[in-house]
Parts: sequence; structure tokens; C-alpha cells
Amino acid sequence: MSESESDYFTDGSEDDFVPTSKKSTKKNASSKLKQPLGDATNSTVSSSRSSTPKPTNASETYQKLSQLEHILKRPDTYIGSVEKTKTEMWCFDAETESMVFKEVTIVPGLYKIFDEILVNAADNKIRDPSMKNIRVKIDAENNIIEVMNDGKGIPIEMHTKENMYIPELIFGNLLTSSNYDDDQKKVTGGRNGFGAKLCNIFSTQFEVETADLNMGKLYKQSWTNNMSNVSKPKITTLRTKKEYTKITFRPDLSKFDMDCLDNDLLSVLRRRVYDLCGTVKNCNIYLNDKRLNISSFKGYVEMYVKAIKERSPEPEPQDGTIKNFTTIVHEVFNDRWEVAFAVSDGSFNQVSFVNSIATTSGGTHVKYVSDQIINKLVETLSKKEKGKKKLMIKPQEVRDNMFLFINCLIENPAFTSQTKEQLTTKVSQFGGKDKFVANDNLINRILKTSIVDKIRAIANANEDKALQKADGSRKLRIKGQVNLVDANKAGTKDGHNCTLILTEGLSAMNLAVAGLSVVGRDYYGCFPLRGKLLNVREASADQISKNAEINSLKQIIGLQHKKVYTAENIKSLRYGHIMIMTDQDQDGSHIKGLIINFLETSFPGLLDIPGFLLEFITPIVKVTVKARGAGGKRVIPFYTMPEFEHWRDTEGKQCRWTQKYYKGLGTSTPMEAREYFTALDRHLKRFHALQGEDKDYIDLAFLKKKADERKEWLQGFLPGTHLDPEITEIPISDFINKELILFSMSDNVRSIPSVLDGFKPGQRKVLYGCFKKKLRSEIKVAQLAGYVSENTGYHHGEQSLVQTIIGLAQNFVGSNNINVLKPNGSFGSRAAGGKDFSAARYIFTELSEITRKIFNPLDDPLYTYVQDDEQTVEPEWYLPVLPMILVNGAEGIGTGWSTNIPSYNPKDLVTNIRRLMNGEELQEMTPWYKGWGGDLEPMGPQKFKVSGRIEQIDLNTVEITEIPVKTWTNNVKEFLLSGFGNEKTQPWIKDMEEHHTTSIRFVVKLTDAEMQKSLRIGLLERFKLVSSLSLANMVAFDPMGRIKKYNDVLEIIKDFYYVRLEYYQKRKDYMTDNLQNQLLMLSEQARFIKMIIEKQLSVANKKKKQLVALLEEHNFTKFSKDGKPIKSSEELLTGDDADEEEETQEQEGDEDVGNTSVANIQEGEPEQAAHVPETIYSSYDYLLGMAIWSLTYERFMRIMQQRDQKEAELNALLSKSAKDLWNQDLDEFLAEFDKFLLRDEQERESLASNGKKKSTKRRAKATATKDQPNNKKVKVEPKEKKSISAKPVVKKEASNEPQASSSSKPKEKDDILSFFSSSSSSAKKTTKPSGRATSNKEIETITLFSDDDDDEDIFNLNLSSSTKVKKETKSRSATPAAEKSKKPKSSGKQSILDELEDLEILGNFDKPEPKERRTRETASTTKRNTKKKPVIIDSDDEDEDEEDDIVMSDGDDDDDFIVDE
Repeated sequence: MSESESDYFTDGSEDDFVPTSKKSTKKNASSKLKQPLGDATNSTVSSSRSSTPKPTNASETYQKLSQLEHILKRPDTYIGSVEKTKTEMWCFDAETESMVFKEVTIVPGLYKIFDEILVNAADNKIRDPSMKNIRVKIDAENNIIEVMNDGKGIPIEMHTKENMYIPELIFGNLLTSSNYDDDQKKVTGGRNGFGAKLCNIFSTQFEVETADLNMGKLYKQSWTNNMSNVSKPKITTLRTKKEYTKITFRPDLSKFDMDCLDNDLLSVLRRRVYDLCGTVKNCNIYLNDKRLNISSFKGYVEMYVKAIKERSPEPEPQDGTIKNFTTIVHEVFNDRWEVAFAVSDGSFNQVSFVNSIATTSGGTHVKYVSDQIINKLVETLSKKEKGKKKLMIKPQEVRDNMFLFINCLIENPAFTSQTKEQLTTKVSQFGGKDKFVANDNLINRILKTSIVDKIRAIANANEDKALQKADGSRKLRIKGQVNLVDANKAGTKDGHNCTLILTEGLSAMNLAVAGLSVVGRDYYGCFPLRGKLLNVREASADQISKNAEINSLKQIIGLQHKKVYTAENIKSLRYGHIMIMTDQDQDGSHIKGLIINFLETSFPGLLDIPGFLLEFITPIVKVTVKARGAGGKRVIPFYTMPEFEHWRDTEGKQCRWTQKYYKGLGTSTPMEAREYFTALDRHLKRFHALQGEDKDYIDLAFLKKKADERKEWLQGFLPGTHLDPEITEIPISDFINKELILFSMSDNVRSIPSVLDGFKPGQRKVLYGCFKKKLRSEIKVAQLAGYVSENTGYHHGEQSLVQTIIGLAQNFVGSNNINVLKPNGSFGSRAAGGKDFSAARYIFTELSEITRKIFNPLDDPLYTYVQDDEQTVEPEWYLPVLPMILVNGAEGIGTGWSTNIPSYNPKDLVTNIRRLMNGEELQEMTPWYKGWGGDLEPMGPQKFKVSGRIEQIDLNTVEITEIPVKTWTNNVKEFLLSGFGNEKTQPWIKDMEEHHTTSIRFVVKLTDAEMQKSLRIGLLERFKLVSSLSLANMVAFDPMGRIKKYNDVLEIIKDFYYVRLEYYQKRKDYMTDNLQNQLLMLSEQARFIKMIIEKQLSVANKKKKQLVALLEEHNFTKFSKDGKPIKSSEELLTGDDADEEEETQEQEGDEDVGNTSVANIQEGEPEQAAHVPETIYSSYDYLLGMAIWSLTYERFMRIMQQRDQKEAELNALLSKSAKDLWNQDLDEFLAEFDKFLLRDEQERESLASNGKKKSTKRRAKATATKDQPNNKKVKVEPKEKKSISAKPVVKKEASNEPQASSSSKPKEKDDILSFFSSSSSSAKKTTKPSGRATSNKEIETITLFSDDDDDEDIFNLNLSSSTKVKKETKSRSATPAAEKSKKPKSSGKQSILDELEDLEILGNFDKPEPKERRTRETASTTKRNTKKKPVIIDSDDEDEDEEDDIVMSDGDDDDDFIVDE
């Protein structure tokens, strides 16, 4: 342990022994005497303990001692105490040849001087790796100690400056060393230049003998009398070729107040020799001529095993299994670090060596190693034992159970003192390439020792201690719980009969408190839970102990942590029962589950007590039946939906009723609460005591580690599963498997799409909202979100709904292949993956033309619609004509499940569907993304390599023209910008330019070297333009509503195909029934009219009953309100009941109230809350409700025609199979999809060629870009009083067209022209949109489409409208109304005809209409004033995105024209 005493070992160069400039004294240099200390240092000091006479003056008071005097006077500064000291130390037991830890009485100073010489010998191994032996002899009888090593000797030559031999310099003069050069990194023990000299000073005789092979000399010299006297060196010629250095000394026992070397000291000195066996590698150690059989640090550490086992016995196995714990774990990290670990007896132990110095007090190296091991141990155990929570244990508590052995080499070590018991060198200055790191291998081996059980035991004890702080007891009153409504008997001897009602929130507590007025407050108390209880199964004790809710429950109920409860000791609680009162929804179920989990985990035995845990159920639906006559109203509660649905379909059909949903406890009134508590038997349910696998199921539901098992559990869930409402005692396993599972499923239902329509519920609600609203023109996204939220029972945040709408409308590359909504505004771009959309209040959307080709309206009546509260909302799923889940792909993360399905080409899907129809093999498909131009290559099963496009365009320039799909432009840009380098990284990109339009184009310049490097690596790889696409996680809800993982895309197509085909058959059946019903109804109406006309039947002046009897007599079929024939009169109210119902309806004025049928909802009619039964009278409404004008011959003939048409339709339908219907839909879809792609391509090309969509000046452009996809359209003005329709403009423009002109008069043309000045070029151009401009030449320049016939059709079909318009051209305030078509001109005539149904042109121009502000949601254009002023038509700023009726050319045609009135 000496920092100095490498002094006398050298590697052969004399420089090692040359004194450095840092030498503190050079007194010897001027002295020519051979005395060891010059000047004052030579004066003899009789004893450090000699008493001195009392000083008489100041000069005697203040003294100066020489160093030698000071060392002898104050030895503890240098070598430690020179008094006998009792201490516990590791000693060598010669009998057992092992280490023992015992109390010994030694003089630390004597031990230290021996140690200094040993360390010098060990240091020589560092200087001379060829050294093989260290021999130590301890002759206790003669008080002689000898240490010899056979390494390189000390140079036997004169020191040039000090004028003495080097051996004499370093052993006989203080502050001499070869270790003073701090720039030289050494891993020796010597540091200060004191070590061997101290041994010399505290010895009566000290002799050095060294052989120097270089000089061929042998050197001997001795000092006596505490280094006071020195003999002349004896130098002889070396006769052998062996080098060595031997130190022999007799300790001055009088200085240590000893008579001889006693056994205690000898056992410590021998142990110190054994230390060398472990720390000096590849060296034989001899003690008293006996070679020690330990040759490595591991062997040395094993000498401690027996002692460690005795001091720290292995814990008794609790479960009877005997564990074979590892006692010692040894790890060689590198040539500088070697560590061993064992478990201690509860106090930290360490045996450590720095450069062979025994650091008995540890130091920075021990802390460095132990901290790492502790942190890693706790971290690993936390993961293994308790999920991801941190164990409640302090580092010191782990350290107290550790026994560390460390052998390390540290460069230029620093210690607290010359005794070198504690290292102070900073970790950063340890030196060496790699410092010790506690790796996983070491930690895993340490985990096989008993430290794991000790840590766990300590952590558990700490946790229990923390949790016990909040323990409750059976006290009469609880303080500090404001929200607690305590039972009066709680905490008394009757407390075990009391029930604590736990409610979901404060509002629910008010309900419970209202109910207490019925059952009394003596035995019932209430406490509200705020939100959801903590899942304690994997929570840390710290989390639990800080959880206010749990602490409150423990206090209120009187629960004690870890106490095992039985039916007997439950009387120690304040309450003997817990009743859970939550909402009847999935969150309510979750809260029940969390309470069960809390009780089962923290308080063993509680759930084994029958009747301890109860739940209080409330109705989900209440039906109010309006009794007839004076019977008043009757209320029927239903506790489950299946129960209500059964009643609705049976008894409910015979009476008039309204329903009210009770989603939360807050819906019930205090009056109802009292009703509930009056009938406790109906509302109270017990949880069965724990049985069988209940505990495993609780684990399954709440333990994070059971994620895989939970996956299987959820996968096995069948929709419709629910608890039997009739059972009074609920087994906990049933509760978990039938009720709690619904909560777990709800997250998956929100996040994972259905395989049938590819939608998640939020997306389905949006589409349903659009269909229900009959969305034909654009609407603000914010308004649509409000409508959807109101009409579809959307229960989440509005922002997430807005994002859903935006997601459905996005059409940039990588988003949707087919966007079902249009993005009219900024809906996000490829730059940021769509996250850069505008606020919902600024952007508009509408249904895409293709949407209804995918979701055919004829399927609407076939779907099963979800009931939410009092609304019928979206269907369980839609059935598109092709699997939309594969068209647009899907991504989502739920509970235990996630999904990632790529997009495919709709045309490929159609091909495969038709192959399935024909019974052919399906073709493999490759993912496809609309507008993306990169490459997809298969790379193994279910995996594709996705590459962008990059090419070299000159020597140093590359051009990136495509990036991988789902990689966003900004990410690529960020990567390229990072290539410019920063202070830490070198730049590799010289310059980068962006030239994006609708496609991507980065131009990147590189240096020559980087270009070559990029070509070597591969351009795609260097620029990170490669990603992968996996098909390994395609998860969706199958047609049965179960989660299913699809291994193949074709499997998805098949699942979709069979359901879709079945529904085409259902559609055919439904349409057939419908047509047959219509046919029957028309026949009956025709027969009825004919009988009236021919006076075979008279309905005048007859009572209702007579009329009905008359019709029944003639066998007229009865029809229900939804147009279906009524086969049995049992379904109808007859007699007095019918009369009363009719009277009621007449009184309420609601004869037209309809059933809450899907048909009504689909028609967009307001849903009626009341259910009205069918009566015998209402069944003949279709006859008796006809207007008198219907009872004419003309009407009869028209009905006959209609009947023939329906019959033809029916025959045509019957001749088609389900596959024919599907093929017809697919043909229509493909035609529309081609147009959709064309529009998309035109839009991209238009933007790419810098086409401008909007004119900056209010005048027409002479040219229009061919690429404009969204044609500007002239809008229609509904309910316009003083205006003219677009037809006059048409007539002027169509003057060259025979068809159009044939229906127009010259006057009309003149009238129109008179509105415009002859010099107005804008007038000419604006008239162009209706199809034919004034000259063909103009048409060619201005319009994109050449399909003129479509326009002629429009105008020919509107002749009646035109003639009305003609007359009104004289009106002073006339303005052409703008009309827009939903479809571009290139669509066929049939589609134009279809669109005409949507045009509303009214010819009533009599009243002036008040001027209104135009909004984009209406189809109106400009409003008029009666004053004479110019009228603006089709202004830029308001109508740009309108797509309502007749097409204008798609260039910059929103220019205005002025009409002088």
C-alpha cells in the first residue's frame, strides 16, 4: 500500500531513478558525506516519545524538526497508529488455510511498513513482466522479515546530481522515487517517495541487496538505528545471470510497544502475502519457502467462501424447494479490472486492491463498481419481478448485502493518506481503454445468488411498512373525509352488518343518498370514487401509498394491509359489505373489475367471504306504456338490451310506448332512486365468493405480463356475449368473461376496422351522417362534425371527429386510394403526412361522386343499425361493392392488438372478385398507392421492399423524384439538411434544391468523394430511400365481429366475398318483395278507383267502421305504414282499442307519426320517440288517404301504367342473379373509378404545370388549362323570386345549335344581348359555360370538353322551364342563375339526366326576395335588389368550389360579368 515504493525497481533505464524537478529538497546533493540525511536530518533523535522539558521562551516553544525527526515524532501521519489496536480484519487461518474475519489486536503502523515493502515487490512485476517469483520470509522468533523478487534489479550506478549510488538514494533518503513524473501514466503502487524509507526508519536494521545484470554488479548496503547510520555499499561482481532485489529488515518493536511478532499480527501479515497471490498475475508467491497454491484472483476469492457461508447462511426455503445459490460470482472484465461478488451478512464488505495496494477502506473504485451493480440489479429485478415498476429499496439497502472483491490497476492513483487505505482518484482519471461496466452476463449470474431473495424481502418489508401507514381500524368516526356519508352503526359492534356503497362519482352519490331515505342511514354509508381506481396489481408501493382513494377506502372500511380476513375476524372492520354502484356501461364494468382486483390483491380472504361484495344495478332502458282510457301510464324497466329488444318485438307491437335510455346513474331522478332502494331484491346482486379459476381470471385481466393470454381471450370474444340478468349471485369468472371483456373490447372496436367496410366506428359514423344529411353540396368540416356528433351518438372529443373527417377526405400520395369525401380546402399534404391541415372552420367537404357507387343506397335497408340511447345510428358495418379495407388500407393500435394493412389497386380487387364469382384461382396482388411512382419488390413471404426513385444527372448531382410511400417529404428534407453537417458531424452534401409540384423533386449536389462513396453504397441506401412493407400484422374484425388475424390478403377478399354475395341475394329478395308490394298496392288502388268510378263502391257519408267493413268485404289488402301487406289482423288494433288510438292520434295531431323504422331514418325524416301501434284504420290509409283528384279516370290509367312498369322492373330483377347485380355494380364502379383517376391525374398535371385555378383580376382568361379537374359550374338558384334561370344565356349561346334554337325565340336572344355592351369581352366569355359559345373558334380556345351533346340534352329537357324564363327576361332585376353539375362534362347523357333530378328551378318571379348573404352551403349565387345596379354573377371569391349543377369550362372561368339593369 505504498505510493512511493516502486522506488527501487526499474525497467533498466537509469532515467527511472533520476530525481525530478519536483524534488522537495536537494540537501544531499551538497553533502559529500555518505550519511543518509544531511544537515539537521542527521541529528539523532533518541525517541519520539522522550519527554521534553517545559519551554522557557518563545524560541523553545516553536521548533523545527527534520523530516526524520518528524516521522519518528508523529508516525501516525505516515504509517498510521503505532499503538495496539483492536479491530476486525480478515486474517489467514493456517489450520484451515482459509480466510477468517475476526477481531485481532495489532499495531497498524507495523502492518503498514511490511505492506510498503510488499507493494514495492509487486510494483516490480509491472515494470518487469518477466518477473516470476516473490519470496517472503517472516522469522517471528528472530524478528526478521525478508522480501525478495526476481525481477529487474536496481541500477547500480552513481546518481549524477546526488553523487551517491541509486540504491542508497532510494532506500536511504526520503522523498526519492521514480514515480514523480505525472505525465507518465503508471499503474504502480508507489507515489510519494516515502514507502521503503518509512520501513527503514522504523527498523533497527534494514538491508538492501540487488543484482544489476546491465552493470554486472551485486550491491549490498545496510542501515541501522532507524536509518540514522548507514554502512558503505558493498559492490561485487555479479557471478550469475539472475537479477533480483532483496530487502531484509528488523522492525523496531520498541517503537510499536511490542516485544515480539505475535500471532494476531502474523495472521494479518500472512493474509497480506496471500493478497499478492490474487493481485500479482503470473507470479509464484512463496511464504517461508513454501509456494502458495493460489495463482489467480478467482482462487484467492474462493478462500473467503467458507467464511462467507458461515457469516451469511442461505435463507431457509419457504416452499420446501432447496435452491442451489451461487456463493461467488467472478468476472474478468479486462486486464485492468477483475471483480467478484458475494452476498454479505447485512453489512457491506469489500476486499479491494489498487495496483496491489489493499484499500481496506474502499474508495472511488469500490463505489464505482458497487453503484453500477446495484442500479442494474434493481432495474433488472424490477422488470422481472414487478413489471416495470421500481422496487421500493434504497441503494444502501442493497449495498449492505453485498460483498465485493475488486482487483484493479489505476493510473497514478491518489489516496487519502500515506496509509493508502482509501482511493480518492476520480473515475474519469482511472485510465485504461475501457473502465469496468456491469454487463448483463455479470448481472444474470449475480441474480443466481441469494441477493435476489434478500432484495425482495427488503423491498417487500419497505412496501408493507409504507402501506401500513394508511391502515384503518374499527374506530367510531372517520376524520377528514368530507365526501363520506357514514353509516351510523359503522365502527360499532354492529359494523359488520353495515354496507358501504361505492359510487362512480359525486353525482351518482347523490342518487345513492336519495335512496338512503328508504333503507335508513344506520346500516348504509356512501362514498364516491373519483374516476377509476388504481390497478394495484402492478403498481409500486409508492404509487399505492400515495393514492388518496385507496388510503380513504382503507380508513373508511378499516382494512389493514396484508391481513388475512375470515368470516370471524371480519367483525374488526367498520363495514361488513361493499356495494358497487356504477353506470351500466363499459366503464362501469371496468370500475367494478378494478375494485375486485384491489380487494383480491391487497386483502387476502376478503373475497372468500360470501356476500362481502355486492353490486347495485339500475335499468338501462325504461319504457313508458300509454294505457288507453283512464288507465294512465305504466313504466317497465329493462336491465339488459336483449331483454328490451325481446319485449319490443313481442308485446311492444300491441301498444303505444316511448323509451328512455339510462346511460349513466345521473339520468335517474331522486324519486327513481327511492324506487330502486324500495325494491332492493331486484337491484342488488351478490358476487360469488372466489372459486376455482377466479384468481387466474383476475390476473388475466389486470396483469401486464399476461398480454399474450389476453390477446387470445379477446380473440375468443363473441359479439352479443353478456351476463345473464336473472342470476342473483355472479361468479367472478363470469363477470370477467362476460362483462369486463366488453370494456377491453371497446378500445379494439375503436382502433381496428371491420373487414367488410374497412371502417372504424368513427369513420362509419361520418359516412352515415353524410348519407343521412343527404349531403349534395359542400359543407364546412366543423359543421359536419357537429351534425355527425349530434346524429350518430359520437361519444368522444370533437377534435378526433374532425380528424376522422379530414382523414376520409385526404387524397395526397400515401393517404387514400379512394377518398370518399372531397377535400375542398387545405386537408393536409404529403409534406407532413396530412398533419398540416387547416382548421375545421376554414375547410369544406362533400361526398365524392364515386362514394355512392361504392356504397349502393339499395343496400341501406338491409343493414343492422346500432341503437345508441334513443337514436338509431350507423349500421354495424356497410357493405361496399369491393373490400374498401384493401382499397385504402388500415392502421390502428388497440388493447393487445394492432393492425397494419396496405392499400391495393381497386381494379386488381375487382378482377379477383370476378375470379371468385367464376370459381377461378385468385391472383396474387401487390400493394398499390394512387399517384406513387416508386418501386415495390417482394423480399420474402409477406414482405415488400419499398424504394423511392433517385438518379445521377451529372457527375456530382443526383435527383430524387420519388420517396418511399408513407415516408413524408419533410422527413426526407430533414435528413438531407442534416447532410450539411454541424459542429459535430462532417458535411457530405454540398447543396440541395427543392423543385416540388404535385410530385417530388430534390436536386442534391455532392462532392466528388461523396459521390463516389454514395455510388459504392448505393444511392437509394445512402439517401435512405428504402423502407419495408410488412403483411404480417393484418388484423380486422371478421364478419362475425371477432378479432381475426389474416395471414393473406386473399383471405380478406374471401371473407368479404361470401358476405357481400349473400347480401346481393338479400338485396334482390328485398327489392323483389318491395316491388311485389308496390305492385299489389297499385293494383288495389286501381281496383279501388275503378270501383269508385263505376259506382260499385261509395265511400261518402259513411262511418270509419263501415268503410273498413266495406273494404274488408271486397277483400282489399291491408298495408302497414312502411308499405308491407298485413297478412294477419292479429297484428292490428281493432274495435274499441283502434277507436281509442285513432282518437288519441287525432287529439295529438300526429296522424302522420311513423314507426322508428330504418326506412324513415334513411329518408332523413326526424326520428319519433314514441312507438305508435298499427290500427285497422291506418292499414287502409293507402286507399282512404288518397286525394279526391286521384279518383279520376286519368289517375286510374296512370296507375295502370305504373303497375305495368313495376311489373316489368320486377321481371327484369327476377331474371338477374345476385352475381349479375354485383357485376352491374362493379361495372358502374369501374366507370366512375376511371373518371375519378382522370380527375385526379388532371389535377396533379394542372398543378405541376403551374396552372392557376383562380383569376386575380375580375375578367375572364382567354385560355383554360386542360388539367383543371374541378370544373367551374354555374349554380342554380332555388326559390329565387326575381331572377331568370340560366336558360336565356343558353339560348344566346346555342344560337348555332339546331336543337337549342328550335325552342328559343329571336326576341329572347335580343333581350339577352341587350343586357351586354358590345365591347364587353367578358360577357361573351361568360356565356360560354353552358355549352356553346358564340363561335366555334371561341369554344376551342376556352373549353376543355368537346362533348356538346350533353349540353343540348340539358337544354332540350328543360324547354318548359325555358319558356317560363322567356317571359321574365323583361324583368328589370333579372340575373342569370348559376348552375353546377355534380359530374364533369365527360360523363354520359344518362348521368346528366340523373343530375337533372337535383336541379330546382322555380318560375315564380312575382315577389321580390330580400337580399341575403350567400353561403357556400346553399346553391344560390347572387341575390338581387330592386334598385338599378350591376349584378355580379359567379364571383370568384364565393363560388369557386361549388359543384352543384351545370358545367362551365374548367379554366379560369370564375370571372364575373356585369349586367346593367
